Amino acid sequence: MGDPSSHFNTTHRESGKEQYMDNADLEYQEKLAEACGIAFERRILQFSAPPNGKDDLGHTYNQRSKKFTTSIQLKRRIATVPERILDAPGMIDDYYLNLLDWNVKNMLAIGLDQNVYVWNADTGDVRSIAQTEDNDYISSLSWSHDGEYLAVGTSDGDTQIWDILREQKVRSMSGHTARVGVLTWNKYLVSSGCKDGSIWHHDTRIAQHKIAELLDHASEVCGLKWRHDGEQLASGGNDNRVNIWDARSSIPKFTKNNHLAAVKAVAWCPWKNNLLATGGGSFDRQIHFWNTSSASRLKSIDTGSQVTSIIWSKEYQELLSTHGFPEHHMSIWSYPKCRKIIDIQAHDTRVLHSAISPDGQVVATAASDENLKFWRVFQSQSKNEGPRSNVKENGTSVYSGLLIR
Repeated sequence: MGDPSSHFNTTHRESGKEQYMDNADLEYQEKLAEACGIAFERRILQFSAPPNGKDDLGHTYNQRSKKFTTSIQLKRRIATVPERILDAPGMIDDYYLNLLDWNVKNMLAIGLDQNVYVWNADTGDVRSIAQTEDNDYISSLSWSHDGEYLAVGTSDGDTQIWDILREQKVRSMSGHTARVGVLTWNKYLVSSGCKDGSIWHHDTRIAQHKIAELLDHASEVCGLKWRHDGEQLASGGNDNRVNIWDARSSIPKFTKNNHLAAVKAVAWCPWKNNLLATGGGSFDRQIHFWNTSSASRLKSIDTGSQVTSIIWSKEYQELLSTHGFPEHHMSIWSYPKCRKIIDIQAHDTRVLHSAISPDGQVVATAASDENLKFWRVFQSQSKNEGPRSNVKENGTSVYSGLLIR
């Protein structure tokens, strides 16, 4: 105790042990800590305070990402569990159908066997607006760009137009000899893809609705999408073929045969006009990216699973793909690097359909396990973020208003 050197010893206690550092060691530790920008007495990799034991998913997903002053920014949080799971009994397990769509007025339409249900996400109201005959079923649906009308395809080859406000069928455009598995709008035109490989353009304003027929696919057309400006139409079929059509032509601008299975997933990039993504089925499992001006293939991704749909993010340079056999999952990819950001185990069976909310943040998925799930995968980072889709201002979900039966 009387040794003068004892005054120059510093005791550092940790986990019941004592470690003594002389002046040189202490000075070295302090300089090292200062260089690293940390407090000398602070423990690194310590456990943080335990989270609130209350399982509040709403609180978890309502949290905004913290901003840091350092140059390294943390990546946004991507929800890996759905915000809500709803029953969807009667979902037909058929890869070639297209039975889910979400419009600009925040209304979600889903086809279940012989019925079409429309759910208003703002009010929680759900209505059944369409029903087929006993021997028929709903095979496709698509909203008009203004959200006022819903096009419905049936197994008997009919293409119907429904006025959502009046809840009435305003016209029926028949003529296809087989089921209409996919529909897409271009202003007042509705284009329908048929099991016989044909694509028809219907002018909804005139009595003689059929104004063009596109013939190139040798098998069922299961993917069909107009570009946002209405200048090009992309189609995919069970003949493994991708066609790009100019709006004023009945001959494909170019045809691609790179896929080795049916092409159902067809999606135009919202922030690059001539960028198209297409996805193939079980024996292909590829996503190809096309420049539709030069007809060149830009990139490819081997997803490892049947590709059932593709959705581009409106805010991020990313896309989401949904999958069937063998994983039944969703994946988010960066573009143009084509790196996988995350896999999300989505359903117990293959994911058949997907749709994105009008604010671009929430993706709805439907599967043959008869579940409809909602995923907040593209949470906005904008300071001026508008109201969150399908969630009231007080944080209470209005999904409870939807019960599909």
